[in-house]
Amino acid sequence: MSQLRRRVRDARFGPAADLGASTFRYTDPDFSEIAVKVFPGEHHVTQDGREMLVTILGSCVSACIRDAYAGVGGMNHFMLPEAGNSANSGWNTVSAGMRYGNVAMERLINDILVRGGRRERLEIKVFGGGNVMKASSNIGHLNADFVEAYLAAEGLPIAAAHLRGNLARRVHYFPATGKIMMLELQPLEEIAALQSETLYKAKLETEPVAGSAELF
Repeated sequence: MSQLRRRVRDARFGPAADLGASTFRYTDPDFSEIAVKVFPGEHHVTQDGREMLVTILGSCVSACIRDAYAGVGGMNHFMLPEAGNSANSGWNTVSAGMRYGNVAMERLINDILVRGGRRERLEIKVFGGGNVMKASSNIGHLNADFVEAYLAAEGLPIAAAHLRGNLARRVHYFPATGKIMMLELQPLEEIAALQSETLYKAKLETEPVAGSAELF
């Protein structure tokens, strides 16, 4: 999709819609739904009741947030807890990258609010943070710790969560109903998640900041 077409499509939602928004759409044959794939460092907000948001999570975390009354919801996908290393930097540290949890959460929530959502009505479900990279830093669990602490600090309750562990996850989110279908991936199936996160991590290092299904 050209940048011009993207700007025209998102114009009715204002300029905030372009910040990290996903544009990869396809028809999912299993669900007969319009699927929107949300990759690392992206988010997507929709008021289209036909859309299903999909992501694969290894150590990354996704928040699935909606306001049922306003008919708007979305998903993000972040790889690192927050910009800035100081514990006193607060949640609003300035960053140009959706790689960071604090930026990803702010943009997702703000994009829902500008479309008519209200903070007191937000339904929030969070997933991911698996220790799939077997790294000593255990970034997955740090991501999980971050999203729980962020939402607690903002006074936003978590309606459902599936965090930490050692397996990758595939998440299907239906913002119109709030339904989540989550599948824990077995080791061989984790390859796609690890490749996606490894490629994204390599990109961050070279570029400046700019199983059974479970229902939730």
